[in-house]
Amino acid sequence: MTSSDRADDDGAGGARGSRRGRPPTASQQLEALLGCPWPFPGRPPKHDLSTWTVTDDWPDPVPVTQAEIEVFERWFGDLFDELFGSSDP
Repeated sequence: MTSSDRADDDGAGGARGSRRGRPPTASQQLEALLGCPWPFPGRPPKHDLSTWTVTDDWPDPVPVTQAEIEVFERWFGDLFDELFGSSDP
């Protein structure tokens, strides 16, 4: 018998008030595996994403080959025709 089976057998409907029959959330599963709440309390992550700078070094305009255009036309041609109108006379 697994710990999730035992949680359902206690009649309380599982961890943190989840209803019978509903699978536990990812956070509930992590908490059961780790034995402590998730996310971990305490210090925030080391890398603060608000201080990151995103730059690109792509040329302007971005070069596109004829083969790439043909792939897009083949896969998305119907959508392009619907959005921009058919190029057929």
